[in-house]
Amino acid sequence: MVTAGDVEVATDCVVGALRPVVDADWGVRAGTIEWSCRKTAEHIGQAHLHWASQLAVGARTQYVRWSAQAQQLAPPAGVLDFVEAAGRILASVVRASPPGTRAFHPWGIGDPEGFAGMACVELLIHGQDLTDGLGCPLDPPADLCDRVLTRLFPHEPGAADDPWLRRLTGRTTVAGAPAPASWKWRPTPLDEPWDANPEPEPMPFVPLTAAG
Repeated sequence: MVTAGDVEVATDCVVGALRPVVDADWGVRAGTIEWSCRKTAEHIGQAHLHWASQLAVGARTQYVRWSAQAQQLAPPAGVLDFVEAAGRILASVVRASPPGTRAFHPWGIGDPEGFAGMACVELLIHGQDLTDGLGCPLDPPADLCDRVLTRLFPHEPGAADDPWLRRLTGRTTVAGAPAPASWKWRPTPLDEPWDANPEPEPMPFVPLTAAG
C-alpha cells in the first residue's frame, strides 16, 4: 500500500537531496529529458497541486480548471519550496480523502492511494532527473520504490531489475530488457477494472484560450 506518509517521505527525500545545490545553475538540462532543472522541479509542484484539487472535489471527467506555477523570478530555493509545499498539500488531501474518493487522470479514474503513488513516481523519477543534472546523489528508500512499483505497475513485467523505475521510464537500460516504447501507470484500484487504452483517449489538461 502507498500512503500519504509515503508522499511525505518521497518529498523529504528529494527536497533534502536538492537543498545543498540551490545555488547551482538550475537552467541546465535535467538528466536525459529535454526540460531544464527549474522547469522539471516546477512540473513536480504543478502536478501535485492539480492532483490535490482533483481529490478535493472528486473531479471525475476532467482536470479542475486552474493553473499553478512558481513565481517567474523565484530562485531555485524558492522553486524547491514550491515542490515541498505542493507535496505536503497533496499528502494532506490524500490523508483526508475517504477511501471511496475517485478522481480523473487521463490514465484512469484514480483513488487516493493511486494519486499518492503517482506523486511518489513524479518525485522519485524527476528527482533523479534533477540530481543527475545538478550532480548530487538521490537515495530513495527501497521499500517505498517496491510498493510504488507493485501499486502502479502491476501490468509491467521485470520490476525486480528496475527498483527505481528508471528503465521503465526510459532513463536507463538493463541488459536483455530494453526500455518500453511507451508506458503508463495504473491510477485505479487494483480490484477494479482498468482499461489501459480506452477509445477515445480521455482529454488531458489543455489550457483554455480566449478563442476556444
